[in-house]
Amino acid sequence: MRRIGIFGSSGFAREVADIVTALGHKPLFVVRDRIELERWSWPDDVVLESELQSLDSTEFTIGVGDNRVRERIATRYANEFHFCNLIHPSATFGVRQREAIDAQRGIIVCSGVRFTNGIEVGDFSIFNLNATVGHDCTIEAFVNVSPGASISGNVHLARRAWIGTGATVIQGKTDRKLRIGEDATIGAGAVVTRDCVAAAVYVGVPARKLRDGFVTMGS
Repeated sequence: MRRIGIFGSSGFAREVADIVTALGHKPLFVVRDRIELERWSWPDDVVLESELQSLDSTEFTIGVGDNRVRERIATRYANEFHFCNLIHPSATFGVRQREAIDAQRGIIVCSGVRFTNGIEVGDFSIFNLNATVGHDCTIEAFVNVSPGASISGNVHLARRAWIGTGATVIQGKTDRKLRIGEDATIGAGAVVTRDCVAAAVYVGVPARKLRDGFVTMGS
């Protein structure tokens, strides 16, 4: 049984622990400070971030939904700890897709996620419950695909893009992928039919730009 350290103390961190447990490993939560530690009530083991150097033979993952916070943690400890992928046993993959993901690090794939094939996936991306990703997509690092979101084929999700719960991104073209820009936020239930610019919020059916400026999402 491996021990997997999980940065984070939110509900999503506990969902990540569910994956760790489903894989037959033992979760160890990593909290930021003593304030978070005093609020901790979950039965699994917990350790302060300042105590990590004393641990032996522990792999880590980042159970934080906010893309920017996750990137900061990954950058801070990039040269100190090994970040593993966590892939729920119920997730499915097309031909050679699992191998492509296994070559990366820090990726979290939750229960019920479906990948087809030809998909490039960046480090530390999250694919939440029952999300689907179609063929020939490019997904950069630190992206978050929320529960039930559907990414059709030939789509490019740039770094730190956030796809909201139940959102749909329609099919791009073979010679020109539909692009969601860096730090763009797609609201829950939105249907994206055209490119979305960087650092903007899109909502509605079809999706339209609501405003400029990225959104800090849940942890």
